[in-house]
Amino acid sequence: MIELPVIDGVVEQNVPGAALKKPNWLRVKLPIGEEYKHVRNLVDQHKLHTICESGNCPNMGECWGEGTATFMILGNICTRSCGFCAVATGRPDPVDWDEPQRVAEAIHLMKVKHAVVTSVDRDEIKDGGSIIWYNTIKAIKALNPNTTLETLIPDFKAEAENIQRIIDAAPEVVSHNIETVERLTKEVRIQAKYWRSMETLRILKQGGMRTKSGIMLGLGETKVEVIETMQHLRDSFVDVITIGQYLQPSKKHLQVQRFVHPDEFKELREIGYKMGFDYVESGPLVRSSYHSEKHVIQGWGRSRWEEEKALQQ
Repeated sequence: MIELPVIDGVVEQNVPGAALKKPNWLRVKLPIGEEYKHVRNLVDQHKLHTICESGNCPNMGECWGEGTATFMILGNICTRSCGFCAVATGRPDPVDWDEPQRVAEAIHLMKVKHAVVTSVDRDEIKDGGSIIWYNTIKAIKALNPNTTLETLIPDFKAEAENIQRIIDAAPEVVSHNIETVERLTKEVRIQAKYWRSMETLRILKQGGMRTKSGIMLGLGETKVEVIETMQHLRDSFVDVITIGQYLQPSKKHLQVQRFVHPDEFKELREIGYKMGFDYVESGPLVRSSYHSEKHVIQGWGRSRWEEEKALQQ
């Protein structure tokens, strides 16, 4: 077993300066398997860039073993400075118009069955990066017609014209993460706005997209606030929700206020399905793209949950 890549010295709740020991449930198995080794060798040989690696994702071995991977476009410098995110903030490099084809070729080379594409925020560009997004989705689909695709997009300031480009490109799933509860949004997502994100999700749904959003726990939110946020997402007609544990990337980032017990995640999963979500992915190790290849399938998560309930009766 290996520990997740979270910094030492996380402050224990109610004990300023004290180290909080990571619980046993935040440990993962070393990546193994022939499919993982194959993808690992391709990434190293061709110097491909995946968020799986740069984000030190705890689920990298499992996802690569299943033939899924996550890619980031529009550079690695963000115009926003969220308190939880390890991506650098500053003035981004100029847009690389050849990037869409390179990403499509990387997915083809890696023989990825399901791809997730995400990006930094590019608020300095009038289109918010939506043109590159459109070109990337189209290039991936042209070169990889059998690969399913999820796009984890910025809020585009809820500007309909930019969001429409994503709708027109028609990925299987469009995700935009709310990340935290309304009360903590200003601290956690400094330049973002809670209700603007909800509006982005509503516009996507109105355009016929299968929509998805995620929440991190352990930032100081209450259970009541989490359930309220889940209901707000459901009221915005979101289909898929992911709920996972926040881990502090460095000492410069927001501190973990508590480690949420797996039983709490199980309870939130139940609540989510009862609210009407089509798929609820809830657990300490859950990240936005975890099991995302299953999030594409309408009714899959809900039917599994209904089967579980029937067996309990």
